[in-house]
Amino acid sequence: MKQRQRGVTFVGLVVVGVLVACIGVIAAQVVPTLVEYQSISKAATRAAEGNTVAEVRAIFDRAAAIDNIKSISGRDLIVGKENDRVIVEFEYEREIPLFGPAYLLMRYNGSSRTPAR
Repeated sequence: MKQRQRGVTFVGLVVVGVLVACIGVIAAQVVPTLVEYQSISKAATRAAEGNTVAEVRAIFDRAAAIDNIKSISGRDLIVGKENDRVIVEFEYEREIPLFGPAYLLMRYNGSSRTPAR
């Protein structure tokens, strides 16, 4: 009585390896944009401590220089007031080239509002 062998063939192993490598390369390009988004959110929250639009943008630009934020500047912020509190909102896009004409588009937006609980 012959028992059937089980396992992964060499071709199957190569295909899985290529897929894991592709996902790893894309993740290596996406993670820095997520870290930058978190830095921008923190800078926007700090900037909301300003009283005027110019002051808010200056605070954000100083934080952006410290945290090496390149995707957005103080000019790109939307500054408003809500119940006598300064609210800073932002919105931007990042493109990650994949291959040939294909890109991965990441759209980020956020606000200095405290999340509702």
